[in-house]
Amino acid sequence: MTILLALDQGTTSTRAIAYDETLAPRGTAQIELPQHFPAPGWVEHEPEDIAAHSIVVLGRAIAQAGATPADVAGIGITNQRETSVLWERSTGRPLGRALVWQDRRTADRCEALRAGGHEALITARTGLLLDPYFSATKLAWQLDHTPGAREAARRGELCFGTVESFLLFRLTEGRVHATDATNAARTMLFDIHRGDWDDELLELFDIPRALLPEVRDCASNFGHTHLLGGSIPILGMAGDQQAATIGQGCFTPGMMKSTYGTGCFALLVTGAEAVMSSNRLLTTIAWQLNGQRAYALEGSIFMAGATVQWLRDGLGIIRHASEAGEQAAKADPAQRVHLIPAFTGLGAPWWDAEARGAILGLTRASGRAEICRAALESVALQTADLLDAMRRDWPAMENPVLRVDGGMVRSDWTMQFLADILGAPVDRSVTQETTALGAAYLAGLQAGLLPPPGEAAIHWRLDRRFEPGMSAEEIGNRKADWRAAVARVRSRAPD
Repeated sequence: MTILLALDQGTTSTRAIAYDETLAPRGTAQIELPQHFPAPGWVEHEPEDIAAHSIVVLGRAIAQAGATPADVAGIGITNQRETSVLWERSTGRPLGRALVWQDRRTADRCEALRAGGHEALITARTGLLLDPYFSATKLAWQLDHTPGAREAARRGELCFGTVESFLLFRLTEGRVHATDATNAARTMLFDIHRGDWDDELLELFDIPRALLPEVRDCASNFGHTHLLGGSIPILGMAGDQQAATIGQGCFTPGMMKSTYGTGCFALLVTGAEAVMSSNRLLTTIAWQLNGQRAYALEGSIFMAGATVQWLRDGLGIIRHASEAGEQAAKADPAQRVHLIPAFTGLGAPWWDAEARGAILGLTRASGRAEICRAALESVALQTADLLDAMRRDWPAMENPVLRVDGGMVRSDWTMQFLADILGAPVDRSVTQETTALGAAYLAGLQAGLLPPPGEAAIHWRLDRRFEPGMSAEEIGNRKADWRAAVARVRSRAPD
């Protein structure tokens, strides 16, 4: 049996899934990844945890599939994006913890750059907005706060990478320092139109080019790993949201997917056209194959599943994530409670790093059911904000159907409310782990085992379609109430 391995390194866990040649899962393994919060707004990971867990889960997935390393045709890597890792080139040893994409410690630096008039250049070159979410200011902070790092970086003794690049370096035992175009596009240092690191941005952030990985196609020969008991090629790589777009079969312009994991990320494929947003969305690379780039509009929400996790671990009002939907269904519909999950600021389309969370509209009759409902509604309402912005940016999008995946989509209540508030159908796929599926597809494509994009959509199968049932008047009222609540937590007047 021929196996394709997907390594899915996420914010809260590291998972490996072994697929056969039809992309049917045959084995899986997962290890939870601890997060560290050393100060308000700071979020960190131990890179050594990421590297060690990856080896373990890959080995376990192979074993569970009843396979051997010799059966593995290739590994595809997908990863939490924007998280910044700095390490020694000679040893692979990290110089401190990774700064996670949720980390907001560089908000002041971003404000200073914005005040200096630099955001227009950054957006024009990278398609991104000036925000701590992206890697550039994180890397600059690491260089500034690690003794001797800047000098060592200029001498070519250090490597920078987002998680996939660090994993590739460790899996190949230091032989390959590379990334793919989708991950490079999230650093705020990469010109998405030319497909290369941008010297003017490197100078702006004071980043030595010697630090940076080589940028390759998403399906490419990334070297071999010998750490699993044999020589296994690494053949695919994409950031988690781009991998999910591929796994959802969204290869045609106008197709749209949204992944509900720790955060929520909606991508609208625009094809060869890099549509620049007028509504504070991101323009990003959806994939790069055979040197050709496809683009997407993206909206990023920082807190989705993490909000449910907070209900469980922070408030203690549920014991299991699945209880949130059960409680929401019991809530009093007359109560209009809003939970604004700005625990680490607000993402698209607000991009307010200093906003903080709040629960509004509480009465004496409010209880855990109403709070759970407000938490789940907040994810759907934030998605509605993104879809409205996409419609304004790309009028060619008509009658959208949203394909969804991720842990939160298991809740029928949440998906029905999502369809209602969007006023659009929501399609839940049979395979909820579409991120790993996309990574496996890229490896299979490079190995010559799977067909090219477009034909690969045959691997996507519908589990259930949720049809909208809310009136236009109620949708409008609910959106207006939501945006008024968001305005209450904003740190500055809306743009």
